[in-house]
Amino acid sequence: MQREYRKAYSQCLNREMELLVFGHGGAPVLAFPTSAGRFYELEDHGMVAALETKISAGQFQLFCVDSVDAESWYNRRISPRARIARHIQFEDYLLRELAPQMTERSGSEGITAFGCSFGGYHAANIALRHPDLFTAMVSLSGAFDLAHFLDGYTGQDSYFHLPTYYLPNLTDPWFLGRLRRNRIVLATGQDDQCRLQNEQLNHILNEKEIPHQLHVWEAENSHDWPTWRGMAGEYL
Repeated sequence: MQREYRKAYSQCLNREMELLVFGHGGAPVLAFPTSAGRFYELEDHGMVAALETKISAGQFQLFCVDSVDAESWYNRRISPRARIARHIQFEDYLLRELAPQMTERSGSEGITAFGCSFGGYHAANIALRHPDLFTAMVSLSGAFDLAHFLDGYTGQDSYFHLPTYYLPNLTDPWFLGRLRRNRIVLATGQDDQCRLQNEQLNHILNEKEIPHQLHVWEAENSHDWPTWRGMAGEYL
């Protein structure tokens, strides 16, 4: 399996960002780490090995991105408005700097967003906000209601990055039309601490008539890597 390490300065974030790319061909998958995780997290926890057969067969290429969660959502040293502003800079990095590299390398216009837990939020949020570029998403044990990370701060900047807030009010036919054509997969476990949030997002998607899948696994301690590795092998 081809493995490539990249490090480059991001103009959007004003810092260096690191990346691991696995695979030689196939559609691009943008893989987010869990809370404040690093670009090597999925490799360290056996996720890449669990997907090696598909990657080596050229079914997809896995782009494991670094996070800036410690500088945004988890950064209690700055104001809530500054936290969401840093998150928006991270999204700009993904859209303006990383996504063009992914589509150029793969030759594919559509990107799949993938992540577990807090990474599941990132996957869902960017795919729901940009359904023209991200044509599929696979969120495992995603956490979607992050309002408590902002200490009660409300504003358009935060509202449009909280899927369970903005999606119920979405009426734009451009967005709805594209979301209805895309592949959306939610997976959680019967004892998952984020199960209710996944069921809430499932309900919202149903209300908006957006086709999707919700899978609830009968697994113990399901909010953890052993379950996520099995889910990823099934749904990616």
